[in-house]
Amino acid sequence: MEPFVLRLRRSLPSPRTVVYTALSDPKLLARWWGPRGFSAPDVDFKPRVGRGYRIAMQPPDDELFHLAGEFREVEPHTGLAYTFRWEPPDPDDRETLVRISLEDRGERTEALLTQGVFATESRLKLHQHGWADSLDRLEQLLEHAHDGRYRFS
Repeated sequence: MEPFVLRLRRSLPSPRTVVYTALSDPKLLARWWGPRGFSAPDVDFKPRVGRGYRIAMQPPDDELFHLAGEFREVEPHTGLAYTFRWEPPDPDDRETLVRISLEDRGERTEALLTQGVFATESRLKLHQHGWADSLDRLEQLLEHAHDGRYRFS
């Protein structure tokens, strides 16, 4: 097993096309991105291979900061891969690669997220916490959309 690589698997309560929309639409991404209590007030995220993206994140009691990267793979309805870097970076940070793969499970989707390679275990744990909270928020958004027959209101 590679050191300092994050792997998370989550069963999400929507078909794969709906999950992909929530992962790739900037307006929807802003509704679930980041740990609990954080907001994403500015999301420039239009998945196209070679295109950059940038997300502003607002912690509840701290200053706004940004993360950015470039899309490496865009496979509609099956997954995304993009680089990830903080602006400005923490001294222990390095650019990592995020890959999100979606597997069709009928009315559910299995998402596999990997990210790495991190420079330190502490940075890996920070991202593990942030992604776990983000995926919880995504799951709640999808449950609400499911109640409205997959409409995001």
